Amino acid sequence: MVEESPPNIRTYRDLVAWQIGMDLAEVTYRITDSFTKDERFGLVSQMRRAAVSIPANIAEGFGRARNTEFRRFLEIARGSLFEMQTQAELARRLGWITGDPLKQFRDVTHRLDAVLGGLLHSVKARKE
Repeated sequence: MVEESPPNIRTYRDLVAWQIGMDLAEVTYRITDSFTKDERFGLVSQMRRAAVSIPANIAEGFGRARNTEFRRFLEIARGSLFEMQTQAELARRLGWITGDPLKQFRDVTHRLDAVLGGLLHSVKARKE
């Protein structure tokens, strides 16, 4: 567990960033279900892998013994988030994500970006 974690944060499941990351993974799976079957091994696969890697990297980083390791995994998670946003923009341009699903996706990704940014800032401020 990361040193100096607040007392109410006992596991990675307590991290809001992980919780929102799981929400994003769920939303991504639901949205990509409607993509064409031709994309099953293309954009669908890429988006799903990126979505799952976000909470997975948050959890893995939390399990590391040092804040520098946690920070590195949070940065990887944030990179995967940006990758997903780019992939979703392509899907939007192709007309595969529109309306409420697009709004929901954007809302979740913006929330996660803000929370990850705050968590990164907090971890960077801690001493080893």
